[in-house]
Amino acid sequence: MTLVKMAAVLCVAVMSTAAAEPTPPKAPEMDFMFEAEVLLSPRVEVGQTAFGNRGYIPIIGGHFAGPAIRGKVVPGGWDWQLQTSQGCRSLHADYFLQTDDGTMVNVINHGQFCPEANKPAGPMLTTPRFEAPMGRYGWLNDGAWISRIEGGKDAAHPSVIIRFYRAR
Repeated sequence: MTLVKMAAVLCVAVMSTAAAEPTPPKAPEMDFMFEAEVLLSPRVEVGQTAFGNRGYIPIIGGHFAGPAIRGKVVPGGWDWQLQTSQGCRSLHADYFLQTDDGTMVNVINHGQFCPEANKPAGPMLTTPRFEAPMGRYGWLNDGAWISRIEGGKDAAHPSVIIRFYRAR
């Protein structure tokens, strides 16, 4: 094979490799870790601020369970919310879980939602962060987490169901 033919073959091979679509990286998968039903008091209106209408929702209890953890939602937390004039909401919830063996775990959950006009609101996705003592529940401190929030099932109290997932 002449040098010119080899160069032409090499050029075609390089060009076809460059034109091929790269394989996208594999997306993270989510593992269900636990579900909580969080009982709520009615929203407390703080008022109009420079950033929007501020209020908070007291967290008054609940329970949670999953394959490796279970217990109760400790009364005394809150969900601090802001609603903009365009209808978008942000939340910042801060509360504690107490496992069946008495371990306390702090949960801080953030989310933003801008529902489309004339469409029913769907589940809300948020990004929780946990602070657990090292040891049996130390796995809560690691990784990327997503939670999905929907209306609750408790007929006696306003509540939400929160399902927690960890990415892998």
